[in-house]
Amino acid sequence: MQPTVETELRPRFHPAAAEHAAGMVEVIHAAFGARPPLDPPSTAIEETPDTVGRAVASHGGVYVTVAGRPAGSLIIGRGPEPGTAVFQRVSVHPDFQQHGIASAMVAAAELDAAEQGFTRVEIYARRELPELITYWRNRGFADVRPDPHGLWMGRDLPLRAVVPDADAMHTLGRRLAGVLTAGDLVIMSGPLGAGKTTLTQGIGDGLDSDGAIISPTFVLSRIHASRTGRPTLVHVDAYRLGSAAEVDDLGLDADLDTAVTVIEWGEDLAEGLADSRLDVLIERSSSVGEGAHDHDHDHDDARDHDDGHDHEGGRDDQDAEVPVEPRVVWLDPVGPRWTAAAREQLISVVRATGDPQPAGGADE
Repeated sequence: MQPTVETELRPRFHPAAAEHAAGMVEVIHAAFGARPPLDPPSTAIEETPDTVGRAVASHGGVYVTVAGRPAGSLIIGRGPEPGTAVFQRVSVHPDFQQHGIASAMVAAAELDAAEQGFTRVEIYARRELPELITYWRNRGFADVRPDPHGLWMGRDLPLRAVVPDADAMHTLGRRLAGVLTAGDLVIMSGPLGAGKTTLTQGIGDGLDSDGAIISPTFVLSRIHASRTGRPTLVHVDAYRLGSAAEVDDLGLDADLDTAVTVIEWGEDLAEGLADSRLDVLIERSSSVGEGAHDHDHDHDDARDHDDGHDHEGGRDDQDAEVPVEPRVVWLDPVGPRWTAAAREQLISVVRATGDPQPAGGADE
């Protein structure tokens, strides 16, 4: 099949390496050069392929291209505190801004940093650019410490669990149910057959939910009351929804405060439903470590390969039977609901799953 114009213009995410340094410098110079004058000026314009190549040699980063053109750049560095990474020279070429590249690039870098053993990440934002401070706050970054010319901001990185098979995925869901409370929003993403429905079935088991939990393709959402007084489970499949407005049309806000709401394929569609959420990304283990995480486009890729066949048990019946190949599950708590104590509960769930981090760590 010949590639379409849309496919050719889709951003490609690469783990940054020295061979990408010249393209990254092109992006950095164009992005920082288009910003208003700063006092003192940013040193980004002084970057060269040599300085960027040396920077990515330590902890890498993300390089983005569109139709072969340099489009995005992010360098991962080591912060002053143990276990803390720093995102540097976060840039999108002006020709490709306002297309979601920045958010996808940052999300990929967060997972890459977590895989390296970092547990937190910080960024530096200039005070003269309040729109950037707002952007980082919307991504879950909180103020850490002021600086004469700007502000250091930071957030905890996603938690990583390796799940060997379908039974372990179900067990992970059941353990998550012990942490989830009424009002929690869970947004799941990952390719077809990754195990999203299997994980949701485990959550339903832990909530003692009534009725069979399957992909609710035809009715879009199903409500499962608890038999033992736990929160109701609202299970939503947003696969065929194309906008946040279509999610709003489902009227989920009527049950949001009293239920645990799980939305499969909800990434970039359902985040506005609540000020807090638990983002869950499921990846096939064979794809981890082979390149920059590109989960922002999994939904589009799945649509491209959809064969159009729906089944009574849901579009993704096989989702409830796999994984056979191990999966990597990323848990990313966002918002005020996820306090330090609540995050510790999630950490306990991940530890119980086993193999929460690769051997070694960022500070070895």
